[in-house]
Amino acid sequence: MLNISHNQLNKKVDLSQFKSGKNIMNKSYYKYFNRFLLAAAVILLIVLFLPWTQNITGQGIVTTLKPNQRPQTIQSQIPGRIEEWFVQEGDFVKAGDTILRISEIKSDYFDDKLVERTNEQIQAKSSSVVAYSGKVEALKRQITALENERRLKLKQTENKLLQARLKVQSDSIDLEAAKTNLKIAETQFNREKTLQDEGLKAVKDVELKRIKLRETQAKFISQENKYLASQNEVINAEIELSRTKASYADKISKAQSDMYTAQSSQLDTKAQVTKLENTYANYKKRNSLLYVTAPQSGFINKALTGGIGVTFKEGQELVGVMPASYDLAVETFVRPIDLPLLHIGEKVRVQFDGWPAIVFSGWPNVSYGTYGAKVVAIERFISDNGKYRILLAPDETDHEWPEAIRVGSGAKTIALLEDVPIWFELWRQINSFPPNYYEPQTNKTASKSKK
Repeated sequence: MLNISHNQLNKKVDLSQFKSGKNIMNKSYYKYFNRFLLAAAVILLIVLFLPWTQNITGQGIVTTLKPNQRPQTIQSQIPGRIEEWFVQEGDFVKAGDTILRISEIKSDYFDDKLVERTNEQIQAKSSSVVAYSGKVEALKRQITALENERRLKLKQTENKLLQARLKVQSDSIDLEAAKTNLKIAETQFNREKTLQDEGLKAVKDVELKRIKLRETQAKFISQENKYLASQNEVINAEIELSRTKASYADKISKAQSDMYTAQSSQLDTKAQVTKLENTYANYKKRNSLLYVTAPQSGFINKALTGGIGVTFKEGQELVGVMPASYDLAVETFVRPIDLPLLHIGEKVRVQFDGWPAIVFSGWPNVSYGTYGAKVVAIERFISDNGKYRILLAPDETDHEWPEAIRVGSGAKTIALLEDVPIWFELWRQINSFPPNYYEPQTNKTASKSKK
Protein backbone atom coordinates (compact mmCIF):
# COMPACT_ATOMS: atom_id res chain seq x y z
CA MET A 1 0.00 0.00 0.00
CA LEU A 2 1.66 3.21 -1.19
CA ASN A 3 -0.42 5.49 1.05
CA ILE A 4 -0.79 7.98 -1.81
CA SER A 5 -4.30 8.93 -0.87
CA HIS A 6 -5.02 11.52 1.80
CA ASN A 7 -7.41 9.06 3.46
CA GLN A 8 -5.31 7.58 6.24
CA LEU A 9 -6.26 4.01 6.89
CA ASN A 10 -4.79 3.78 10.36
CA LYS A 11 -7.30 6.38 11.58
CA LYS A 12 -10.26 4.36 10.36
CA VAL A 13 -9.04 0.81 10.99
CA ASP A 14 -7.23 -0.46 14.09
CA LEU A 15 -4.16 -2.06 12.55
CA SER A 16 -2.97 -3.43 15.86
CA GLN A 17 -5.62 -6.19 15.55
CA PHE A 18 -3.59 -7.73 12.81
CA LYS A 19 -0.41 -9.75 13.36
CA SER A 20 1.71 -7.69 11.02
CA GLY A 21 0.31 -4.52 12.54
CA LYS A 22 1.34 -5.64 16.02
CA ASN A 23 4.94 -6.25 14.80
CA ILE A 24 5.14 -2.81 13.23
CA MET A 25 3.13 -0.49 15.46
CA ASN A 26 4.29 -1.78 18.86
CA LYS A 27 7.98 -2.17 17.95
CA SER A 28 10.58 0.15 19.69
CA TYR A 29 12.92 1.56 17.05
CA TYR A 30 16.66 2.62 17.61
CA LYS A 31 16.72 0.95 21.02
CA TYR A 32 20.45 0.02 20.84
CA PHE A 33 21.35 3.34 19.29
CA ASN A 34 19.56 5.19 22.05
CA ARG A 35 21.36 3.09 24.61
CA PHE A 36 24.65 3.96 22.85
CA LEU A 37 23.84 7.63 22.90
CA LEU A 38 22.96 7.46 26.57
CA ALA A 39 26.16 5.64 27.40
CA ALA A 40 28.17 8.07 25.27
CA ALA A 41 26.56 11.01 27.04
CA VAL A 42 27.43 9.55 30.45
CA ILE A 43 31.00 8.83 29.35
CA LEU A 44 31.32 12.32 27.87
CA LEU A 45 30.05 13.83 31.10
CA ILE A 46 32.62 11.88 33.06
CA VAL A 47 35.37 12.79 30.59
CA LEU A 48 34.54 16.48 30.97
CA PHE A 49 35.64 16.25 34.60
CA LEU A 50 38.88 14.39 33.88
CA PRO A 51 42.11 16.36 34.45
CA TRP A 52 43.66 18.02 31.42
CA THR A 53 47.16 19.52 31.33
CA GLN A 54 47.20 22.93 29.71
CA ASN A 55 50.04 23.26 27.22
CA ILE A 56 51.73 25.51 24.72
CA THR A 57 52.65 23.90 21.42
CA GLY A 58 55.18 25.13 18.93
CA GLN A 59 57.32 24.20 15.96
CA GLY A 60 61.08 24.22 16.23
CA ILE A 61 64.32 22.80 14.87
CA VAL A 62 67.17 20.87 16.40
CA THR A 63 70.21 23.02 17.14
CA THR A 64 73.12 23.01 19.58
CA LEU A 65 73.22 24.28 23.12
CA LYS A 66 76.36 26.42 22.72
CA PRO A 67 76.99 28.87 19.86
CA ASN A 68 80.48 27.50 19.16
CA GLN A 69 78.99 24.05 18.51
CA ARG A 70 76.63 25.11 15.73
CA PRO A 71 77.33 24.64 12.00
CA GLN A 72 79.60 27.37 10.73
CA THR A 73 81.21 28.59 7.57
CA ILE A 74 84.89 29.35 7.10
CA GLN A 75 85.79 32.65 5.46
CA SER A 76 89.05 34.16 4.34
CA GLN A 77 90.15 37.42 5.91
CA ILE A 78 91.77 38.52 2.65
CA PRO A 79 90.65 38.31 -0.98
CA GLY A 80 92.39 35.70 -3.03
CA ARG A 81 92.40 32.96 -5.63
CA ILE A 82 91.92 29.27 -4.86
CA GLU A 83 95.05 27.31 -5.75
CA GLU A 84 94.71 23.91 -4.07
CA TRP A 85 92.20 21.90 -2.01
CA PHE A 86 93.41 19.53 0.74
CA VAL A 87 90.00 18.13 1.81
CA GLN A 88 86.78 16.91 0.29
CA GLU A 89 83.20 16.97 1.49
CA GLY A 90 82.56 14.57 4.36
CA ASP A 91 86.17 14.56 5.60
CA PHE A 92 86.94 14.90 9.28
CA VAL A 93 89.42 17.67 10.09
CA LYS A 94 91.12 18.61 13.33
CA ALA A 95 91.60 22.13 14.60
CA GLY A 96 94.45 23.76 12.66
CA ASP A 97 94.32 21.36 9.68
CA THR A 98 94.82 23.04 6.30
CA ILE A 99 91.69 23.10 4.16
CA LEU A 100 92.88 24.99 1.07
CA ARG A 101 95.69 27.16 -0.21
CA ILE A 102 95.05 30.54 -1.84
CA SER A 103 97.15 33.16 -3.61
CA GLU A 104 97.14 36.95 -3.69
CA ILE A 105 95.14 38.87 -6.27
CA LYS A 106 96.22 42.40 -5.26
CA SER A 107 99.26 43.82 -7.02
CA ASP A 108 100.56 45.34 -3.77
CA TYR A 109 101.41 41.86 -2.46
CA PHE A 110 102.72 40.10 -5.58
CA ASP A 111 106.37 40.39 -4.45
CA ASP A 112 107.53 37.07 -2.99
CA LYS A 113 110.26 38.84 -0.95
CA LEU A 114 107.99 41.55 0.37
CA VAL A 115 108.54 40.55 4.00
CA GLU A 116 112.35 40.37 3.63
CA ARG A 117 112.55 43.75 1.90
CA THR A 118 110.34 45.34 4.53
CA ASN A 119 112.68 43.93 7.18
CA GLU A 120 115.66 45.51 5.39
CA GLN A 121 113.87 48.88 5.41
CA ILE A 122 113.34 48.49 9.15
CA GLN A 123 117.04 47.82 9.70
CA ALA A 124 118.03 50.83 7.56
CA LYS A 125 115.67 53.13 9.42
CA SER A 126 116.88 51.73 12.75
CA SER A 127 120.44 52.64 11.73
CA SER A 128 119.23 56.17 10.99
CA VAL A 129 117.75 56.33 14.47
CA VAL A 130 121.14 55.34 15.93
CA ALA A 131 122.89 57.97 13.78
CA TYR A 132 120.48 60.68 14.88
CA SER A 133 120.98 59.58 18.47
CA GLY A 134 124.77 60.01 18.05
CA LYS A 135 124.25 63.43 16.51
CA VAL A 136 122.06 64.47 19.42
CA GLU A 137 124.69 63.32 21.92
CA ALA A 138 127.43 65.21 20.02
CA LEU A 139 125.37 68.40 20.01
CA LYS A 140 124.72 67.97 23.71
CA ARG A 141 128.47 67.76 24.33
CA GLN A 142 129.00 70.82 22.11
CA ILE A 143 126.39 72.77 24.07
CA THR A 144 128.06 71.76 27.35
CA ALA A 145 131.46 72.90 26.03
CA LEU A 146 130.03 76.22 24.86
CA GLU A 147 128.38 76.78 28.22
CA ASN A 148 131.68 76.07 30.02
CA GLU A 149 133.58 78.36 27.64
CA ARG A 150 130.97 81.09 28.06
CA ARG A 151 131.25 80.82 31.82
CA LEU A 152 135.04 81.20 31.70
CA LYS A 153 134.92 83.98 29.12
CA LEU A 154 132.34 85.87 31.11
CA LYS A 155 134.44 85.50 34.23
CA GLN A 156 137.49 86.82 32.34
CA THR A 157 135.52 89.77 30.98
CA GLU A 158 134.04 90.51 34.38
CA ASN A 159 137.57 90.52 35.82
CA LYS A 160 138.62 93.02 33.17
CA LEU A 161 135.63 95.17 34.01
CA LEU A 162 136.49 94.97 37.69
CA GLN A 163 140.10 95.93 36.94
CA ALA A 164 138.91 98.88 34.84
CA ARG A 165 136.64 100.06 37.62
CA LEU A 166 139.46 99.77 40.16
CA LYS A 167 141.73 101.72 37.83
CA VAL A 168 139.07 104.42 37.55
CA GLN A 169 139.02 104.65 41.33
CA SER A 170 142.84 104.84 41.46
CA ASP A 171 142.96 107.52 38.74
CA SER A 172 140.23 109.51 40.46
CA ILE A 173 142.35 109.51 43.66
CA ASP A 174 145.42 110.59 41.70
CA LEU A 175 143.34 113.28 40.07
CA GLU A 176 142.27 114.58 43.45
CA ALA A 177 145.90 114.54 44.56
CA ALA A 178 146.84 116.48 41.42
CA LYS A 179 144.11 119.00 42.19
CA THR A 180 145.48 119.44 45.70
CA ASN A 181 149.03 119.86 44.36
CA LEU A 182 147.75 122.39 41.84
CA LYS A 183 146.07 124.40 44.56
CA ILE A 184 149.23 124.27 46.67
CA ALA A 185 151.35 125.33 43.72
CA GLU A 186 148.99 128.21 42.95
CA THR A 187 149.03 129.29 46.62
CA GLN A 188 152.85 129.16 46.75
CA PHE A 189 153.16 131.07 43.47
CA ASN A 190 150.76 133.78 44.63
CA ARG A 191 152.60 134.07 47.93
CA GLU A 192 155.97 134.28 46.22
CA LYS A 193 154.64 136.88 43.84
CA THR A 194 153.19 138.95 46.70
CA LEU A 195 156.53 138.79 48.55
CA GLN A 196 158.37 139.68 45.36
CA ASP A 197 156.09 142.69 44.89
CA GLU A 198 156.91 143.73 48.44
CA GLY A 199 160.59 143.26 47.73
CA LEU A 200 161.01 140.39 50.07
CA LYS A 201 161.63 137.73 47.39
CA ALA A 202 163.80 137.76 44.37
CA VAL A 203 162.45 137.43 40.83
CA LYS A 204 164.28 134.14 40.52
CA ASP A 205 162.23 132.60 43.32
CA VAL A 206 159.00 133.78 41.68
CA GLU A 207 160.07 132.22 38.36
CA LEU A 208 160.84 128.95 40.08
CA LYS A 209 157.40 128.91 41.62
CA ARG A 210 155.87 129.79 38.26
CA ILE A 211 157.64 126.81 36.66
CA LYS A 212 156.52 124.63 39.52
CA LEU A 213 152.93 125.83 38.97
CA ARG A 214 153.11 125.04 35.26
CA GLU A 215 154.46 121.55 35.99
CA THR A 216 151.67 120.93 38.52
CA GLN A 217 149.06 122.10 35.98
CA ALA A 218 150.50 119.74 33.37
CA LYS A 219 150.43 116.84 35.82
CA PHE A 220 146.82 117.67 36.68
CA ILE A 221 145.79 117.67 33.01
CA SER A 222 147.68 114.42 32.42
CA GLN A 223 146.01 112.79 35.41
CA GLU A 224 142.63 114.01 34.20
CA ASN A 225 143.28 112.36 30.82
CA LYS A 226 144.22 109.12 32.57
CA TYR A 227 141.00 109.27 34.55
CA LEU A 228 138.92 109.73 31.40
CA ALA A 229 140.81 106.88 29.71
CA SER A 230 140.08 104.62 32.69
CA GLN A 231 136.39 105.44 32.38
CA ASN A 232 136.56 104.55 28.67
CA GLU A 233 138.16 101.23 29.61
CA VAL A 234 135.21 100.47 31.94
CA ILE A 235 132.77 101.20 29.14
CA ASN A 236 134.76 99.03 26.73
CA ALA A 237 134.79 96.19 29.30
CA GLU A 238 131.02 96.44 29.72
CA ILE A 239 130.55 96.38 25.94
CA GLU A 240 132.84 93.35 25.66
CA LEU A 241 130.91 91.59 28.44
CA SER A 242 127.60 92.22 26.64
CA ARG A 243 129.10 91.16 23.31
CA THR A 244 130.43 87.94 24.89
CA LYS A 245 127.04 87.10 26.36
CA ALA A 246 125.28 87.72 23.03
CA SER A 247 127.88 85.76 21.05
CA TYR A 248 127.76 82.68 23.22
CA ALA A 249 123.98 82.87 23.52
CA ASP A 250 123.82 82.80 19.71
CA LYS A 251 126.24 79.86 19.47
CA ILE A 252 124.42 77.88 22.18
CA SER A 253 121.02 78.65 20.65
CA LYS A 254 122.23 77.47 17.25
CA ALA A 255 123.60 74.26 18.78
CA GLN A 256 120.35 73.70 20.68
CA SER A 257 118.38 74.31 17.49
CA ASP A 258 120.50 71.71 15.67
CA MET A 259 119.99 69.32 18.59
CA TYR A 260 116.21 69.77 18.56
CA THR A 261 116.18 69.28 14.79
CA ALA A 262 118.17 66.07 15.21
CA GLN A 263 115.81 64.91 17.97
CA SER A 264 112.80 65.68 15.79
CA SER A 265 114.33 63.75 12.90
CA GLN A 266 115.15 60.92 15.31
CA LEU A 267 111.56 60.76 16.57
CA ASP A 268 110.22 60.95 13.03
CA THR A 269 112.51 58.09 12.02
CA LYS A 270 111.39 56.10 15.06
CA ALA A 271 107.78 56.62 13.96
CA GLN A 272 108.70 55.38 10.49
CA VAL A 273 110.42 52.35 12.03
CA THR A 274 107.29 51.61 14.10
CA LYS A 275 105.12 51.97 11.01
CA LEU A 276 107.41 49.66 9.06
CA GLU A 277 107.37 47.14 11.90
CA ASN A 278 103.57 47.26 11.85
CA THR A 279 103.61 46.76 8.09
CA TYR A 280 106.12 43.92 8.48
CA ALA A 281 103.86 42.18 11.03
CA ASN A 282 100.86 42.68 8.75
CA TYR A 283 102.72 41.21 5.77
CA LYS A 284 103.88 38.27 7.87
CA LYS A 285 100.36 37.66 9.17
CA ARG A 286 98.96 38.01 5.64
CA ASN A 287 101.35 35.35 4.38
CA SER A 288 100.04 32.97 7.04
CA LEU A 289 96.49 33.65 5.83
CA LEU A 290 97.32 32.15 2.44
CA TYR A 291 96.51 28.78 4.05
CA VAL A 292 92.90 28.49 5.26
CA THR A 293 92.77 26.23 8.33
CA ALA A 294 89.97 24.65 10.37
CA PRO A 295 89.05 26.68 13.50
CA GLN A 296 87.93 23.54 15.35
CA SER A 297 87.58 19.81 14.84
CA GLY A 298 84.60 18.79 12.72
CA PHE A 299 83.28 17.46 9.43
CA ILE A 300 83.38 19.23 6.06
CA ASN A 301 79.74 19.71 5.10
CA LYS A 302 79.93 21.49 1.77
CA ALA A 303 82.38 23.46 -0.32
CA LEU A 304 80.52 26.73 -0.86
CA THR A 305 83.15 28.06 -3.27
CA GLY A 306 84.65 25.24 -5.32
CA GLY A 307 87.09 24.80 -8.14
CA ILE A 308 90.64 25.91 -8.84
CA GLY A 309 91.45 29.45 -9.92
CA VAL A 310 88.20 30.87 -8.52
CA THR A 311 88.64 34.33 -6.99
CA PHE A 312 86.71 35.55 -3.99
CA LYS A 313 86.41 38.61 -1.75
CA GLU A 314 87.36 38.90 1.91
CA GLY A 315 84.66 37.53 4.20
CA GLN A 316 83.14 35.35 1.47
CA GLU A 317 82.02 31.91 2.66
CA LEU A 318 84.31 29.17 1.35
CA VAL A 319 83.35 25.95 3.13
CA GLY A 320 80.85 24.78 5.75
CA VAL A 321 81.98 22.85 8.83
CA MET A 322 79.97 20.95 11.42
CA PRO A 323 81.75 20.61 14.81
CA ALA A 324 82.53 17.05 15.83
CA SER A 325 81.31 17.32 19.42
CA TYR A 326 78.16 19.19 20.34
CA ASP A 327 75.28 19.21 22.83
CA LEU A 328 71.86 18.95 21.19
CA ALA A 329 69.14 21.47 21.89
CA VAL A 330 65.85 22.55 20.35
CA GLU A 331 64.88 26.08 19.51
CA THR A 332 61.17 26.75 19.31
CA PHE A 333 58.96 29.84 19.06
CA VAL A 334 55.95 30.85 21.15
CA ARG A 335 53.40 33.63 20.83
CA PRO A 336 53.86 36.77 22.95
CA ILE A 337 50.65 35.96 24.84
CA ASP A 338 52.16 32.65 26.00
CA LEU A 339 55.58 34.05 26.95
CA PRO A 340 54.72 34.96 30.61
CA LEU A 341 53.79 31.30 31.22
CA LEU A 342 57.28 30.01 30.43
CA HIS A 343 60.14 30.08 32.93
CA ILE A 344 63.72 28.90 33.07
CA GLY A 345 63.73 25.20 34.00
CA GLU A 346 60.17 24.60 32.71
CA LYS A 347 59.45 21.00 31.60
CA VAL A 348 58.75 20.54 27.89
CA ARG A 349 57.96 17.47 25.75
CA VAL A 350 59.62 17.21 22.33
CA GLN A 351 58.61 15.14 19.30
CA PHE A 352 61.32 14.82 16.63
CA ASP A 353 60.54 14.56 12.93
CA GLY A 354 61.04 11.03 11.65
CA TRP A 355 60.48 9.43 15.06
CA PRO A 356 57.03 7.81 15.42
CA ALA A 357 55.03 9.10 18.34
CA ILE A 358 51.54 8.97 19.75
CA VAL A 359 50.91 12.30 21.37
CA PHE A 360 48.09 13.35 23.72
CA SER A 361 49.00 16.94 24.41
CA GLY A 362 46.76 17.15 27.48
CA TRP A 363 47.75 13.74 28.85
CA PRO A 364 51.55 13.54 28.75
CA ASN A 365 51.57 10.36 30.81
CA VAL A 366 49.91 8.38 28.03
CA SER A 367 51.93 9.94 25.21
CA TYR A 368 54.48 7.75 23.48
CA GLY A 369 57.59 8.67 21.51
CA THR A 370 58.19 12.10 23.04
CA TYR A 371 61.30 13.13 24.94
CA GLY A 372 61.83 15.35 27.92
CA ALA A 373 63.41 18.82 27.73
CA LYS A 374 63.67 21.91 29.86
CA VAL A 375 63.83 25.64 29.12
CA VAL A 376 67.36 27.04 29.41
CA ALA A 377 67.01 30.40 27.60
CA ILE A 378 64.20 32.78 26.71
CA GLU A 379 64.71 35.47 24.11
CA ARG A 380 64.43 39.03 25.41
CA PHE A 381 63.44 40.57 22.08
CA ILE A 382 60.87 39.38 19.59
CA SER A 383 62.07 37.56 16.45
CA ASP A 384 61.33 38.47 12.86
CA ASN A 385 58.44 35.98 12.73
CA GLY A 386 56.57 37.84 15.48
CA LYS A 387 57.27 35.22 18.15
CA TYR A 388 59.77 34.75 20.95
CA ARG A 389 62.56 32.21 20.64
CA ILE A 390 62.91 29.58 23.39
CA LEU A 391 65.96 27.32 23.73
CA LEU A 392 65.43 23.82 25.14
CA ALA A 393 68.04 21.42 26.50
CA PRO A 394 67.65 17.70 27.24
CA ASP A 395 66.13 16.81 30.61
CA GLU A 396 68.64 14.68 32.53
CA THR A 397 65.86 13.04 34.55
CA ASP A 398 64.08 11.75 31.39
CA HIS A 399 65.04 9.40 28.58
CA GLU A 400 68.08 10.33 26.53
CA TRP A 401 67.50 11.85 23.16
CA PRO A 402 68.16 9.58 20.15
CA GLU A 403 71.76 9.58 18.95
CA ALA A 404 70.72 9.61 15.29
CA ILE A 405 69.18 13.07 15.53
CA ARG A 406 70.98 15.60 13.37
CA VAL A 407 71.21 19.34 13.78
CA GLY A 408 68.67 21.10 11.60
CA SER A 409 65.90 18.50 11.72
CA GLY A 410 62.39 19.56 12.72
CA ALA A 411 60.73 19.14 16.09
CA LYS A 412 57.40 19.79 17.75
CA THR A 413 57.35 21.04 21.33
CA ILE A 414 54.69 20.87 24.03
CA ALA A 415 55.22 22.97 27.15
CA LEU A 416 53.20 21.51 30.06
CA LEU A 417 51.34 23.94 32.33
CA GLU A 418 48.71 23.52 35.06
CA ASP A 419 46.16 20.68 35.32
CA VAL A 420 42.52 21.75 34.79
CA PRO A 421 39.25 19.88 34.03
CA ILE A 422 38.52 19.20 30.40
CA TRP A 423 35.31 21.25 30.50
CA PHE A 424 37.31 24.24 31.70
CA GLU A 425 39.83 23.80 28.86
CA LEU A 426 37.00 23.56 26.30
CA TRP A 427 35.42 26.71 27.73
CA ARG A 428 38.79 28.49 27.57
CA GLN A 429 39.42 27.44 23.98
CA ILE A 430 35.94 28.49 22.87
CA ASN A 431 36.43 31.94 24.40
CA SER A 432 40.07 32.21 23.17
CA PHE A 433 41.32 32.82 26.69
CA PRO A 434 45.01 32.30 27.48
CA PRO A 435 46.07 29.46 29.80
CA ASN A 436 46.07 30.08 33.54
CA TYR A 437 48.90 32.33 34.66
CA TYR A 438 51.13 30.80 37.29
CA GLU A 439 54.66 30.87 38.69
CA PRO A 440 56.82 27.86 39.47
CA GLN A 441 56.91 26.74 43.10
CA THR A 442 60.66 27.37 43.28
CA ASN A 443 60.18 31.02 42.30
CA LYS A 444 57.50 31.46 44.96
CA THR A 445 59.74 29.92 47.62
CA ALA A 446 62.63 32.12 46.55
CA SER A 447 60.48 35.25 46.68
CA LYS A 448 59.28 34.36 50.20
CA SER A 449 62.84 33.86 51.39
CA LYS A 450 63.82 37.24 49.96
CA LYS A 451 60.93 38.89 51.78
